[in-house]
Amino acid sequence: MRKLPPKTLQYVLDNCGGKGQLDDVIAQAAATVEEESDALLPKAEGITIVGMYSRLELIDPVADSAVFGDANLTFSLRLAKHRRALGHVGRVIATTFEELDTLRERYKEIDESIHTLEDHCAEVFHGVDCTRIAVNEKFKGMEGSLGAVYYNFPHSGAVAGFFDGHPLVNWRHENLMRLFFRALRTFVKEGGSVKVASNCGAQGVKYYYIINSAVENEFEHTDTVPFLQWHLHKYGRSYGDRRDISKRPDAKKNQAYAAQSGDRDMVYCFKFKPSGKKLDKQFVRLPPTFKTILNSNDGPLRGLQPAAKKTMAQSMYKRFVTEVSGTHVG
Repeated sequence: MRKLPPKTLQYVLDNCGGKGQLDDVIAQAAATVEEESDALLPKAEGITIVGMYSRLELIDPVADSAVFGDANLTFSLRLAKHRRALGHVGRVIATTFEELDTLRERYKEIDESIHTLEDHCAEVFHGVDCTRIAVNEKFKGMEGSLGAVYYNFPHSGAVAGFFDGHPLVNWRHENLMRLFFRALRTFVKEGGSVKVASNCGAQGVKYYYIINSAVENEFEHTDTVPFLQWHLHKYGRSYGDRRDISKRPDAKKNQAYAAQSGDRDMVYCFKFKPSGKKLDKQFVRLPPTFKTILNSNDGPLRGLQPAAKKTMAQSMYKRFVTEVSGTHVG
């Protein structure tokens, strides 16, 4: 540890009431650092912790990290470069919901991004549903290994003709968060960090879906930080759907998604604190009944003739039953 110059040390002693009081101050500071950082860097010296690049990224340097729903992999690139710069040896596991062929249609740079990630010792998994990683062969053997998890701007996929907050479709976004945090319990180490970025006014994945789902699954809510104050926020954001072929938010100008104000984007931070008790079976919100859908006159159901409306209602109900049964088709 670096020693203080004699004059500086004498000044501190003179103004701290002597060595006895100085020792008390040092002990109190050490206890605070230990309490704040114990789960993040349990084996690190205090000077290592306070010298890190950013408080939000005081993650375990030897534990693996995972990014979910990173459509064009630009956030994973930023994280991988950041971890290498800090000397971390834990892996970065970058995942996309879509398969590689679909990504190549939307992002001409995707192969280059994958190559760069692999150069940074990251691994890239495609076709990953973050609510079903417990039954995904790619995650076999990774139980209890994740020290940091990231999921930026989660969305369960649009239902054509309905806005995200509509009661016929909004249950899907709530279930996404509930099942996401339940799935993480198997793979996040005790004290591991989970960060979910979302707009606090989002009508799909509402902020309380994120927080309540986390707390129900023993992920303690530790912080809410404005997205633009997070040093990892400058990445090439995308919509994660067909719109990306011709249009994407401008990352350089910190452009937000359509109809959302960028200054309301937040990063919700959690720490895994399992009690050791067996949790009840995960509650999920059931979809509306076929009768409820059939009786609706909203969205694409409006103005249809009875036969056409019944056919559309049957199609929607079949999709919803498939989703609530565990297959994400959004």
